[in-house]
Amino acid sequence: MAIEAGDFRTGLTVMVDGDPWLVLDFMHVKPGKGAAILKTKMKNLRTGSTQERNFNANTKFEQAMIEKKAVNYSYAAGDTYYFMDMETFETYELDESKIGDNKYYLIEGMEVSLMMFEGEVLDVMMPEKVELTVTETTPAIKGAPSSQSKDATTETGLTLKVPMFIEQGEKIVVFTADGKYSGRA
Repeated sequence: MAIEAGDFRTGLTVMVDGDPWLVLDFMHVKPGKGAAILKTKMKNLRTGSTQERNFNANTKFEQAMIEKKAVNYSYAAGDTYYFMDMETFETYELDESKIGDNKYYLIEGMEVSLMMFEGEVLDVMMPEKVELTVTETTPAIKGAPSSQSKDATTETGLTLKVPMFIEQGEKIVVFTADGKYSGRA
């Protein structure tokens, strides 16, 4: 299905130069003379790189049909992460380079989505928040101001700042977008 650049919206996936791209942001610009242009910020779903690109508003693109497949994270062995489709029991092996920082939020048995294009796994889509157990931190300080924070390490190896009252062994909620503390579980 052909899509004109003037019809772009955030979250749209299109084919540009043979690769699937995700539209992150866009702005219509009408200069004093000439045709309108579309300034976009796009992410290449194969390489993960982000670029700002300009297109003529009537340029046509083919829509990239991205499939999202719900899978369960099984385990990691070395630099390889294993996921299983719970309907077909098909197993997907992903290299650590494809997982990126998501490795700090993966817990065995967790349900995530794989973003796929023509059978190729492009990315792992994490939930907005995950529950992790604090495995290492300094002891809690009674009466400490809640605005103060300390370092903590979770079961997955993620190091983050947490409030002073958090203790070792406690479950916390963490945002997957930036790895920041959200609250107690």
